[in-house]
Amino acid sequence: MVEFTRRNLMASSVAAAISTGAVGVVGAQDGRDEHETLAAPYVEGNIDRFSTTAKGAEVTGPFVFETGELLYSLQGPSPENIAPFDTGGVGVFDDFQFTFNGKNDEFKELEAPRTDREERQVLSAAGQYRLLVQTGEEINGGDERFGHPQTPDGTDLEEIAEETYEGVGEQADMNFFVATNDEGTEGYLFTNNETRPGAISRTPLYRDEDGYWQADLENAMELENTEAFREIGGTRVNCYGDLSPWGTPLSAEEEYGHPRVNGLATVSDIVEQGSGVGLRGGNEFWNRPNILEVHGSLGEIFGDEHAYPMGLNNSRGTEKMAYHLGVEPIDQTEAEIDNEDEDRDGDGTKTVNTPRPIGDEAFPNRYRYGHIVEITEPTAEEPIPVKHHVFGRAAWECPEVLPDERTVYLASDGGAKGIYKFVADEPIPEHDDRMDVRGTLYAMKAAEIGEGPVAETDLEIEWLELGTASNGEVESWIADYDDVTQVDYLETHAETDWEDDLETALAEADEEVAINGNQDFITDEEIVEWAEQYEERGPDGVDEDLRRVPFLETRAAAKEIGASIEFNKAEGIDAHDEAEPGDFIYFGISSLGGYMTDERGDLRFDEVETGVLYRAELEAGYDVSRLEPVVVGPNGSAPESLQDASLINVDNVMVLDDGRVLLCEDKGSFGRSYPNDAMWVYEPPATLEIDSVAISQETTGEADLTLSSIPNGLAGGRVTVSLEHTDVAEIAGASYHDALELTAGPTISDDGSTVEFRFADIEDEIESGATDVTLATVEIEGVGGGTTDITADVQSLDDDDGAVIDAQPRPGVVVTGPPPVGGGSGGSGGRAPTDPDGDGTFEDVNGNGRLDYDDVTLLFEHIEDDSVRLNVDAYDFNDNGRIDYDDIDELYDEL
Repeated sequence: MVEFTRRNLMASSVAAAISTGAVGVVGAQDGRDEHETLAAPYVEGNIDRFSTTAKGAEVTGPFVFETGELLYSLQGPSPENIAPFDTGGVGVFDDFQFTFNGKNDEFKELEAPRTDREERQVLSAAGQYRLLVQTGEEINGGDERFGHPQTPDGTDLEEIAEETYEGVGEQADMNFFVATNDEGTEGYLFTNNETRPGAISRTPLYRDEDGYWQADLENAMELENTEAFREIGGTRVNCYGDLSPWGTPLSAEEEYGHPRVNGLATVSDIVEQGSGVGLRGGNEFWNRPNILEVHGSLGEIFGDEHAYPMGLNNSRGTEKMAYHLGVEPIDQTEAEIDNEDEDRDGDGTKTVNTPRPIGDEAFPNRYRYGHIVEITEPTAEEPIPVKHHVFGRAAWECPEVLPDERTVYLASDGGAKGIYKFVADEPIPEHDDRMDVRGTLYAMKAAEIGEGPVAETDLEIEWLELGTASNGEVESWIADYDDVTQVDYLETHAETDWEDDLETALAEADEEVAINGNQDFITDEEIVEWAEQYEERGPDGVDEDLRRVPFLETRAAAKEIGASIEFNKAEGIDAHDEAEPGDFIYFGISSLGGYMTDERGDLRFDEVETGVLYRAELEAGYDVSRLEPVVVGPNGSAPESLQDASLINVDNVMVLDDGRVLLCEDKGSFGRSYPNDAMWVYEPPATLEIDSVAISQETTGEADLTLSSIPNGLAGGRVTVSLEHTDVAEIAGASYHDALELTAGPTISDDGSTVEFRFADIEDEIESGATDVTLATVEIEGVGGGTTDITADVQSLDDDDGAVIDAQPRPGVVVTGPPPVGGGSGGSGGRAPTDPDGDGTFEDVNGNGRLDYDDVTLLFEHIEDDSVRLNVDAYDFNDNGRIDYDDIDELYDEL
């Protein structure tokens, strides 16, 4: 059972100490307000419920217009709800706008629904939810229906019944708006539908004469039904997504069926035991006719040795995909109805497939699914889709493209899945042909820091490089498998001629694939060989024909090199649109359980069935190295933790421009008094950050002390800044923000390790709602080479209402580098070396701000000087603990 931490987020106010004594109590507030700490078993900040969706429906696809207006999808509602909430779709909240001031003061928190009628409709704390478009509505002049894929001849796939196929259109998810005029009053809304094949709708939106959003269904279209989408193989299970910094929608294929091995098993485990029975994942049976029947077949063959192939159920619908791509529906027959709900035409029968194998080369290629799809030219008559194969292949819930236009974080949904990062060599939109996008794919390796409760346990992150390639290269590798069909499954793996005895041939093929793997695709032996070469030569040293492995079999490859493929339902990643290093990116884990909580693998958490919201500070180069929990949900095993005001199973997350975060729920209830999923608005606590600074020995630099947000103004406070190691750096001076007129002079300790600030904003120079306010500046002098933490400690900090500002201190680092090499001669011009990439070594030997050939020459000429020999950490590029000529070689190799 998890030990939950409850934090008092609003303590009693104390006086702002501004001199040798207090000037009086600015204000006092005892106790909590109605939105405080009990909002969840643990909240670092505050959450307020804005909306509950209709019974049975998830809250998905949140989008906030630049004006602050909100919309989201009504996904999968109960047909017993009050109309129109009995049918899925996308709706907007009329007469409500977020004001982007960092506070939830635009609305009073919504009470939980208490009646059956309230549970069967969408409720909101402000405004009124109005559906713009609903499942199955006629669009595109009546030629299509919203959320419904078709065959190339225009037949709605819902009319081609299949025993294993689910209905279409009720699973609306992602929503992103692309404006077509400067005012942002017209444009296109792009909506995902989680169907097989996948659906992406483009709906024109416009403001009417009264200023309300309206949908132009006459000119809406289903992008998946265009030839451009069929040319890339169509899509599957389009879930959430992102709007790129350059204004194109990115749709995530949540291809749950992609695993080739079960759970935490590896392909090496299969090779070592000489059989994949009980370990083989569902994707290995991709091209089997009527794939869902393989579970029963393997059970009959292997008995208790067999285990359900992971992801098998989500590999259903392959025949439906084939029909969407142009394969003629074959061998359908009539069967009796098992469930009256399936009787569409009232004749007591339904159309089902027989297992006649498809031999048409248009049969879908398994490696074409599980990708991020960019909708380029989104406002053109026919947008052009591009699959970013270099991002890897998984059950993507969402991508998050950072403002550098190179870094992409990716979450893979489901159990025993990974979290990934892609870094492009150059900004992605610089490539007119997206096939030229090239970069490196990484998998996350995570380790818990400490052994406390989940709410107090951070994750330390390491990124394991999987490989480097371009979209074009990966596309060429995928194309090698385009001719694989269901007939190949039988002819490759069965001895019996399937045309003579289909049942026997299927059993033989199933047995062979379970034991030795599907030889029509990448083999077990290729994956193991890739991993062995990776370990011996590094990711760039593997044989050319094995470079495809981490891009086509991403999950299996990541497992082989020790990545943490244990995450359970990683369903949300987002940062605000103009995030910079120092800002936060959020990661949502909908249910912290499964392989994150067992005794295997890297992670051994206590279970939190209802999930955790993590955040990470973006570092230099938009890197992430540490996740910290900021919202932790309740547990069924701890009844006292179950509250109506608890966040349950966080799914999509969206960061507003003011730093607040929309938190959407998936599969709510869970012991609450109401069964509905909700949308919450999370207010993170203010941060008090002290800058990191890099200086040379005997020189000085400045570090600002900055408060991230001041929603209700600043009355005053007392803060101490400290350096951990005074043999590296000392505090030489300090000053205040000009607006802080009533201050006590900064008090610096004799050893230069601390400085205390005491201040007040008597004239209200710092306005309510201000962000990124510099309170003070610390002057730091370099003493000796090395690094030291610089931290801020808040003794008191109050707003204009007398309430405590719950500011979370965030430390910095002081790096004192070596002195100029060669005493200022030899090309350095007296400039001190710098560390351009922030890795702790000083590649820029001549101090001109970049790595160039002169740095190598200067180091070679002065390698015996004290300025080099006495600064081993700065120039030990080969990491062997000493300065030698190999360090010059390493530096040259970095050019």
